[in-house]
Amino acid sequence: MRLVLSAVALCSAFTWQGAIGQTAGQGEAYPTRAVRLVVPFPAGGPTDVLARVLAQHISGKWGQNIIIENRPGAGSAVAAAAVARSEPDGYTLLMAMDTTLVMNPIAMKSISYKVEDFAPISLAASNTSILVVPANGPKTVEELIARGRANPGKMNYGAGIITTRLASFLFSKLAGLQAVSVPYNGSADVVRALLDGSIDYAVDGIAPHIPHIRDGTLRVLAKLDSKPVESLPDVRPLDQIAKMPELSDIATWVGVVAPVGTPQHVIKTVHEAVVEATNNADIRRKMAPLGITVTNSSPAEFAALIKSETKRWEPVIKESGFAN
Repeated sequence: MRLVLSAVALCSAFTWQGAIGQTAGQGEAYPTRAVRLVVPFPAGGPTDVLARVLAQHISGKWGQNIIIENRPGAGSAVAAAAVARSEPDGYTLLMAMDTTLVMNPIAMKSISYKVEDFAPISLAASNTSILVVPANGPKTVEELIARGRANPGKMNYGAGIITTRLASFLFSKLAGLQAVSVPYNGSADVVRALLDGSIDYAVDGIAPHIPHIRDGTLRVLAKLDSKPVESLPDVRPLDQIAKMPELSDIATWVGVVAPVGTPQHVIKTVHEAVVEATNNADIRRKMAPLGITVTNSSPAEFAALIKSETKRWEPVIKESGFAN
């Protein structure tokens, strides 16, 4: 999914009550103590890796600790609900994904938070996803499709978040595969399932799979966007290999949000820190081999992206049957 926002989209960006912050507390210093950055996935996944790199950089600038708290569960809904209930003072922030702000509100009727519970601060990155199989699995996309068509209902695919689950669903549907979806709590679980043979293939972020691709225990068949990936220079886009334009430029994204009602001067301070960190050349170089394209945005641009992505994915989620 492209992170290019049109002028029309920006002009029509919806405004959440208090989402871009409040003016109360303008004179209060921030931060004066440790800040908690909640990551809604287990340690080791792309969002966790990015959060730790950004936290280390910003902590050095602020002179205050940024504590990473991993709270996996329910496709990021557990962490999101906890942050939504937190004091809106800037000392609890969330690394929110498209899963958190777009997919869950559409697909999960029982979640205990709303998109309007958060103040968008800045995008932080888009993550290239890959189609990956065990080492003893198919050697090409074509072979995977042929094997799946020859064994209807006998192959399964895993996903750690609903975004990659939807990408897998689209691929399987377009390829004519009757494959079974197996949900997991994050990328680390997906990697383990591939390694022990519990699943036949997965669409997932690059970072946790790289060591296993390098040692030959996993094989990458394709990537789901057209951006170059330093660590996988010869891997081609899935839409080109499979001749499926519907699969072009599908990437997950992650950004920083705070509880709604967070004071404007705090939003501004966090935003400036995130922008400075994500513009850092060393951080960008460090993330590139993992398929993570570091970026940033204004709060309004972030809000516009959430709105446009909701419009894009809502019909797909309804068709997939993943809503509950």
